[in-house]
Amino acid sequence: MIHCAIVGLGRWGRNLVEAAAKGGLKVTRAVETDLGRARDFCALHHLDLTDDLDAVVTDRTIDAVLLATPHSLHLPQVIAAASAGKQVFCEKPLALRREHASLMFSACRNAGVTLAVGHNRRFWPSMRALREIVSSGELGTILHVEGHNSNENSQSITEGWRLSAKESPGGGLTGAGLHVLDGFVSLLGPARQVYARLSRREAGPPPQDSAMLAIDFANGVTATLATVRATPFYWRVHVFGTKGSAEVLGEGTMVLRKSGHQPQTLSYPAIDVLGAELAAFADTIENGKPYPVPEADVLATLSAFEAALQSMQSGQPVACHGE
Repeated sequence: MIHCAIVGLGRWGRNLVEAAAKGGLKVTRAVETDLGRARDFCALHHLDLTDDLDAVVTDRTIDAVLLATPHSLHLPQVIAAASAGKQVFCEKPLALRREHASLMFSACRNAGVTLAVGHNRRFWPSMRALREIVSSGELGTILHVEGHNSNENSQSITEGWRLSAKESPGGGLTGAGLHVLDGFVSLLGPARQVYARLSRREAGPPPQDSAMLAIDFANGVTATLATVRATPFYWRVHVFGTKGSAEVLGEGTMVLRKSGHQPQTLSYPAIDVLGAELAAFADTIENGKPYPVPEADVLATLSAFEAALQSMQSGQPVACHGE
């Protein structure tokens, strides 16, 4: 059993704690700056609570840390954990800059520990099936991809980093939209150029904005991406090829269209996505199996994200660097 500490006990950190046991992890310690808010949860889950990260990363009984903190804290936290020989699972976005993400991966590689990034939509059955269909060549030559992710959780945001232009500079792209961008990279590889626009209707709280991206990938495929925070949850990734198209609508549904045939709706059984994600992390630690979100993909996603942020500021297309 891999003994872990959770760092950050907001909504998502608590979700990770509750999913950890299904992934073969045992969370025994927690780090949270707001001790009062976390005490009841830690008592319920038998977690030793502290606000001192150093005390946890130097604890020899802890094998790994799960980071569910704002991305501005990830660089020092990952480096501290790696320096202490701890395995690291870090929620996305790993960073706002590709350079910072690269430093984190280098620190973990030099320390001989894993750095796994929590792009959980990779584990959706529908997205796994989409990657298989695209790689099989069933759709022919891929020409274009469209994607959308909205999540009305923003309606409940009245404070915190997601309202900060510095911490969340791309509006909904920084949170929900980044899932689609990662999905694109998992299908197409690195992007070459991004042209992006951020439109703010109301600064909030709650925030009301929309982000739109036009992307040219290095392999010649084009893509469009949109995210609207203040609207009900919606997920769509639609791949268009010369022999057909495949459209994922949510975690368990795909619509497959081929010339001369009626559209076919495919359904996939639901799984415990966070449990599967953490199980993959455990499998990497215990058995050396590659984590399903490779370093190269994380860096490519952040390179495109950086270019999108710069394009939102300049109003011009921006080349992706580092690919």
